[in-house]
Amino acid sequence: QVQLVESGGGLVQPGGSLRLSCAASGSIFSIYAMGWYRQAPGKQRELVAAITSGGNTNYADSVKGRFTISRDNAKNTVYLQMNSLKPEDTAVYSCYADRAVVVGTIDEYDYWGQGTQVTVSS
Repeated sequence: QVQLVESGGGLVQPGGSLRLSCAASGSIFSIYAMGWYRQAPGKQRELVAAITSGGNTNYADSVKGRFTISRDNAKNTVYLQMNSLKPEDTAVYSCYADRAVVVGTIDEYDYWGQGTQVTVSS
C-alpha cells in the first residue's frame, strides 16, 4: 500500500503564495507520475499540474506561469509552488500518484491523498 500525505494548504490573500507538499510513503518501488488535481464547489475536478519521474511537466493553462511543480524522487515527494494566487484558485487540492509499484510486486495502482483546502480571499 501507498499513502499520500499533503500539507501546505490554507488561507492566502490574492497575489500571495503557497507551497503544497505531498509525500508518498510505503514500500514503494517506483511511481511514474505525481501531481495535483483541484476541485472547487460546483465545478468539475481539473488537473492542475503533473510531473513524471523523468521530470516532464504538464500544467493547466489557467496556472501556467504562476504555478511550478517539482519532485524529489528519492523522497517520493511532489511540491506545488503557487504564486500570484487568484480567488479562482480556491479549491480542494488533491495529490495523486500515477502507476505506483510496491516493492515485490509488478502491479501498478493509482493512489490519492485526502486533499487540502486552498482559499484565496481578502
